[in-house]
Amino acid sequence: MLNYKLKIGVLTIRRMIKEPPKRIGIFQSDYAIENKDMTLKYLRENYEDENTEFVDIEFLNEEGLLRRPEDCARVIEHFESERINALFIVNCNFGEERVAAEVARALSVPTLLWGPRDRRFENGKRYTDTQCGLFAMSKALKRNGVRFSYIENCDITASAFDEGLRRFFGVACMVNNFKRLKILSVGTRIRPFKSVMYNELELCERFGIDVISVNLLEAMNELTGIYENEREMLQKELVSLKKNFDVGETDEDKLLRLLATVTLFERMAKTYGTNIIGTECWSGIGLGLGVFPCLAMSLAAEKGIFVTCEGDLFMSITNALLLSATRGRGKPLQGEFTTRHPENDNAELLWHCGPFPTSCAAEGEKPHLIDAKPAFRVRDGEYTLARFQAEKGKYYLLGGKFHTCEGPETTGTYLWAQFKDLPKLERKIIEGPYIHHVSEIYGNYAEYLKDFCRLVDGVEFDPLED
Repeated sequence: MLNYKLKIGVLTIRRMIKEPPKRIGIFQSDYAIENKDMTLKYLRENYEDENTEFVDIEFLNEEGLLRRPEDCARVIEHFESERINALFIVNCNFGEERVAAEVARALSVPTLLWGPRDRRFENGKRYTDTQCGLFAMSKALKRNGVRFSYIENCDITASAFDEGLRRFFGVACMVNNFKRLKILSVGTRIRPFKSVMYNELELCERFGIDVISVNLLEAMNELTGIYENEREMLQKELVSLKKNFDVGETDEDKLLRLLATVTLFERMAKTYGTNIIGTECWSGIGLGLGVFPCLAMSLAAEKGIFVTCEGDLFMSITNALLLSATRGRGKPLQGEFTTRHPENDNAELLWHCGPFPTSCAAEGEKPHLIDAKPAFRVRDGEYTLARFQAEKGKYYLLGGKFHTCEGPETTGTYLWAQFKDLPKLERKIIEGPYIHHVSEIYGNYAEYLKDFCRLVDGVEFDPLED
């Protein structure tokens, strides 16, 4: 399962100086301690929750600050024993670039660099020079092969700090889940869909992505067992379904088969330890089930099980990245480029047969079924669009934002997207490595995608609109 929890080591650092017994003036340790105390207090009061925990180094010395290279081993051991999966380096004055680089290199986790804005100017003296130290520390990190994110030198109460820290949380979650991603692949690629081919071996060797294959006949046998032997449970689910959907004249037997498919997805996710599933849909499952599984995919998403249709494993990876960026708060849509707006030259229909989560429906929209497939328009607003893709051994992440716009009503699950220059974007998809399958999620996470590519080797960020 995707893990949205973060345990963040807070590495508070000050300048190593010889001070008999205490330095007076620039780099005075008292002000570094003040910055450290302020930072830890603010982090815990404003950002610690059930998914976010901070680990400090108060154990190290009377200051709770790392400054001596000989103490690095103790700090590394402490963070490793606490099993942190992200590192936040806080420069509390000019800092000490050597210790920052040594600890960050050894831990090899997503790393963030920041220092509070210099505010101590008294009697013609400066006392911290935090920004200056950040310049030096950044180069030490780079030269030691440490990939890191950065928040501009600012006050801890600044909007830049809040935005940067929340972005880092999302990016760290993306990196951690990507490196241990498991995708359940049910059945084989739909025969004519050459566009969704992928290299399973390369995904494993380069990124550690584990694709777990399940024979379609095995899955269909389990599905048949649920349908035939658990009718009482399915009937209860049917009552709930009819409260949320206008099912119209849809045959109840088809609905029971689809509800059995939701249970199948849930159980497979639990059995194989992943809520990211890729499967073909309108060929094997559709033939065996007697109805397309779009509704089952829509309902499964509401339960935190995200099923990609048409055997598109790269879309599964994209969905996992978007989920991680939101730390599980959002739900990805699988709206593909389908048709241009009949009147608006820069608008495009992002559509699919019916797999969108029902909670994403626009206000006032009553999800209904057409041929047992969901149909509704999603809510308006700002969205992030993404596509993970490979071509000739290179991997790309297309990413950017758009706003919804007005457009004709249609069947299936859909939205109309307004772009700056749709013909240019169309040409990028036609001539580039991408296919028309893309994923969207509510909110602006474009910078998260860009930062993710900075922290992960082998994936190139490609902005949606240059």
